[in-house]
Amino acid sequence: MTAPGGSQYQTGTDMLLIDVSAGIATLTFNNPLKRNAMSAQMRVALPAALAALQGDDGVRVVVITGSGDKAFVSGADISEFAEQRTSAAARAEFDASMAAIGQAWAGLDKPVIAMIRGFCMGGGLLTALQADIRIAADDSQFGIPAARLGLGYGFGGVTALINLVGPARTAEILFSARRFSAAEALQMGLVNRIVPGPFLKREVTDLAADIAGNAPLTVTAAKAAIREAGKPADRRDLARVAAMVEACFGSQDYLEGQRAFAEKRQPRFTGR
Repeated sequence: MTAPGGSQYQTGTDMLLIDVSAGIATLTFNNPLKRNAMSAQMRVALPAALAALQGDDGVRVVVITGSGDKAFVSGADISEFAEQRTSAAARAEFDASMAAIGQAWAGLDKPVIAMIRGFCMGGGLLTALQADIRIAADDSQFGIPAARLGLGYGFGGVTALINLVGPARTAEILFSARRFSAAEALQMGLVNRIVPGPFLKREVTDLAADIAGNAPLTVTAAKAAIREAGKPADRRDLARVAAMVEACFGSQDYLEGQRAFAEKRQPRFTGR
């Protein structure tokens, strides 16, 4: 899936773009005429794209964003609902595609930053919740309009919201189906921070560069620990986390970190 030179990926659709530079992969949802609504083409392409990023040792951080400045992802493409989300068979196929996407996100061990500007609605908000860190422009809007569309909202999405903002906030988001401002999203914990729109890309790029410059094994182990901490105690794979932490201490990067500190220079980590 990687193009020659490793700078771009061919995802199979121009609605999903991936560029890689300096260890940072930028995955862009590219459907600007529909405010980057999640189309069937995107859903089909996304699992393989995420798997490819996971397998690329040159990628240390993934940034997800939407094309233009009007929307991150405005939700599912409602124009496709009649065909793809009406009959029981069509809904089952849709649910299967969403399950495949969920598994692909779960298989991505690398840190993910959501760079949000404009509308972040419905499935777009759920996509943003897959990120470890969410940074939004101050003109962003958030919400889940399921109750205004009459569609059922899956347990997985409800759980993801509860884990982030708690049951009371989740109830307000889902019951009201209203749009929330960036300031409200920050206050309830949906995003890490908000910045003026013109400075959003620089803010995210600087953070991604900082993360990309850190020891990959350490970052990956930290992400694994955070994930396990969010699970019920009887489902946590603490042995895997412990093994990943131990691998950090046995790595060349651990020695490089000590040398760089002693020599008062920036470390050059390789992930080994």
